[in-house]
Amino acid sequence: MSILLTHAYHLYEDHKEQSIMRPYVPLGLLYISAYLNQYQVENFLYDSTFYSPEEQLSYISEKQPKVVAIYTNLMTKINVIKLIKILKSDARYGYPKIILGGPDITYNTSNYLHAGADVLVIGEGEQTTLELYLAIVQNTSLHLVNGIAFIENKEVIKTPPRTKIKDLSTLPLPNRAAVPIDKYLNIWKTYHGKSSMTVSTQRGCPYTCKWCSTAVYGQSYRRRPAHLVASELAMLKQAYQPDSIWFVDDVFTVSHKWLKNFHREVIKQDAIIPFECITRAERLNDEVLQLLKEIGCFRIWIGAESGSQKIIDAMDRRVDVDVVKSAIQKTNMLGMETGTFIMVGYPGEDEKDIKDTITYLKAANPTHFTITIAYPIKGTSLYSEIQDQITVQPNWETSTDRDIDFKRTYNRKFYTYAVKRIVNEVNFHKELLKGQHKNLWQSFKLKTKSILAYTGMKLYK
Repeated sequence: MSILLTHAYHLYEDHKEQSIMRPYVPLGLLYISAYLNQYQVENFLYDSTFYSPEEQLSYISEKQPKVVAIYTNLMTKINVIKLIKILKSDARYGYPKIILGGPDITYNTSNYLHAGADVLVIGEGEQTTLELYLAIVQNTSLHLVNGIAFIENKEVIKTPPRTKIKDLSTLPLPNRAAVPIDKYLNIWKTYHGKSSMTVSTQRGCPYTCKWCSTAVYGQSYRRRPAHLVASELAMLKQAYQPDSIWFVDDVFTVSHKWLKNFHREVIKQDAIIPFECITRAERLNDEVLQLLKEIGCFRIWIGAESGSQKIIDAMDRRVDVDVVKSAIQKTNMLGMETGTFIMVGYPGEDEKDIKDTITYLKAANPTHFTITIAYPIKGTSLYSEIQDQITVQPNWETSTDRDIDFKRTYNRKFYTYAVKRIVNEVNFHKELLKGQHKNLWQSFKLKTKSILAYTGMKLYK
């Protein structure tokens, strides 16, 4: 008897990721694997990132697990459904029970169950996966396992929600030995000159941004003790020698008390590794920035989503755009890199809001910025608000929430051109800051692309 943990992300299919080559391990599955190991439950973990679906299926056929537990999200849903159908229809794989978990299943319960999944794990996976696996192999009632959904007598059954893990110190370290760590480190070294690994210090987010999904960890804030996180860094430093760490937490500096303890422990345990993190502007100040710099922070991603206060308020971000701008500028002045996230096409956004965003990015001057066109994730406040304004609702099994479109201020193509306008106009400004005579041809190309994008915006306004 055994359980096989896997996902359905294949790097060779992801052309966008291939252009940047910054893959990370499936940290959530590594936590579940470690938790099962803690209770002496035999488990295998197949990280499909560097392998094909055929290689994944060959591994499943070899192991013949009693249960296959698959992590699914927006990006991998289509592949996950294909995998389910193969495992449920081909005797070579022993007809295992199929368990699904991840953020996408919470508000698509019926769809995933009718697509062939036997049971869904809703919320955090460690405790539920253990209890569910034992119930399956011991043939006891699924009704006794909290935090799951399944079909019984053609009816979708949801058991009571599982209480979230309050004390994260009880969790073992993720089972990094179960995945090909060297492949990740080598790819980073090859493409970026330095390696990177991920660490999680918290679960949940106490904020209420309307577009953000809290399907797994909920609107909560739970933190691992600072000394344990520092110990994990010390272990990684000794075992893998990563050149950098990416903290995957939603708001790394939400607690200044925790950060001060972490600062002390990292120095005490000689656990400094250069790192980058995400946070909110109002949770940064001069003292916090100095603490971060002293323990190796080289880049801070500071969320804004828009340069328009009107849109920020519509998102329920609860932050002043000028506070965000100031936080980015202060971080830059301390010699740390900055990054920010921009979303266009949010309900109510007009041409003036796009202009405000360009003005904001030029003034803040983040080292990096990323842009996406807003899309509604099922279960979020944004989805509820635009549900009756959806104009494109593609087939669920062959699409993702990214493909859903809704009535916006302008045609969607306007916002496609708006993305190009923002990127080229802001990068043109960055070239000017470097000095007008350093790369005139590059400046000319950026400005030309900005003008052409602006013409496209006018065409589809």
